[in-house]
Amino acid sequence: MSTIARTGATGGAGMLPELVAWSSSFEHDRAFLHEDLLGSAAHVTMLARQRLVEVQDAKALRDALLAMHAEATAGELALPPHEEDVHMAVESELGRRLGAVAGRLHTARSRNDQVALDLRMYVRAQAATTLRQTADLCAYLGERARAERDVVLPAYTHRQRAQPISAGLLFGAWATQLSRAGDLLVHALDSCERSPIGAGACSGSSLPIDRALTARLLGFSRVSLNALDTVGDRDFALDWTWAGARVLLALSRLSTDVIDFATSEFGFVALDGEIAAGSSMMPQKKNPDMFELVRGESARGVGNVVAMLTLVKGLPTGYNRDLQEDRRATLETGPLVQGALRAVSLSLPRVALVPERCAAALAEGFTQATDLAEAMVRKGVPFREAYKAVGALVRHAVDHKRSLASISPKVAADFHPALDAEALEALSPTTAVHAKESEGGTGPRALEAQLAVLREHAERLRKRADAVPTLEAIARAIAKEPLEG
Repeated sequence: MSTIARTGATGGAGMLPELVAWSSSFEHDRAFLHEDLLGSAAHVTMLARQRLVEVQDAKALRDALLAMHAEATAGELALPPHEEDVHMAVESELGRRLGAVAGRLHTARSRNDQVALDLRMYVRAQAATTLRQTADLCAYLGERARAERDVVLPAYTHRQRAQPISAGLLFGAWATQLSRAGDLLVHALDSCERSPIGAGACSGSSLPIDRALTARLLGFSRVSLNALDTVGDRDFALDWTWAGARVLLALSRLSTDVIDFATSEFGFVALDGEIAAGSSMMPQKKNPDMFELVRGESARGVGNVVAMLTLVKGLPTGYNRDLQEDRRATLETGPLVQGALRAVSLSLPRVALVPERCAAALAEGFTQATDLAEAMVRKGVPFREAYKAVGALVRHAVDHKRSLASISPKVAADFHPALDAEALEALSPTTAVHAKESEGGTGPRALEAQLAVLREHAERLRKRADAVPTLEAIARAIAKEPLEG
């Protein structure tokens, strides 16, 4: 069948076998074999309803396509190995099973809109799976934030100790960043909502097709707007690789925190032996390899975005064979991101906070300097005046090799009358944490409000993922659709 597609229209000789092999996309696009079979089954159903293919022929074709889908699901479908792509391999196998009737399948269809359909269905399924995993991890991080809210540790700016926070704020920060990536996965799903089938090679079809019927059977909410744009549109794949990269970036930043906090220099977390890797030479080592690998794999996700951007940036409108190169980036993104999500989801429950090490990092009181200045502000002192007074007190403590927390009210009062015993209570890390009840802050009520929002957000993400029809559901819908209307 592939030789007909390539040479039948012109009557020319077949392509050189070496060039056919070099240009083949079969090894890559066989990944969306299921989508191709179901797309074809929906297409032939539409052709029958529009009386473009006789019902008897359409039934034979649809039954064969659905049977091949069932075989593929069971891992039992063998396709001709030397075809140019998965589309021609399917048509070739249909020809072997049904004979000449297989030639009716490609009525009112081009491989240009066919591959656009297969890719959209594949991306939609992969994005839904990734979104579900992302929502689950966001929900876990929110639960962990609530469980760890009484642990106090330093927050960092410029990688220097900054201010005391609840550990719940840290877990919440991880969840918040990941939930934004989840929103981009939702956008990627929305980008897949227009069915491209029926756009043809570039300008639609002169036959009376019903694009809305095919779209409905395949779970799309609408059809694409412009045929010429449709066959060259890979914006949905760009959105998908970008969303995947954003998930990986969120996981990479989370991983960096875990990697740092697991070092002996920090010691804020301890790694369970089930996730820590040892050294081949140093018996004392417990290395955070899983998190390092997640951080490393994020580079591949970024590379996929760059590959897609550079692929499409100079293409003229319409389909061009260059677009065959979208396969690597598009197909790799799902397994890459899903693997990283699974690694982090399995590892984080085995990362334990070490409260005493977290508390020790705050014991000197310097991270509470801003809280002390704000305590003075509450007494009516202008902030800049308070800032200078506390700064002078900090320098005094450093010069005398003392902790800020050890300074007595009598000594502190020498720097400003407002630095009394009441103000110095702000140097307690727990007091400092509990005082920050501004929206988004680390105080108990502010944190609880954040976690409620994150919980609702995770639920919305999960519902959006669950709304995407599965391939099994699509197969059942196609099988039930009447061939005569």
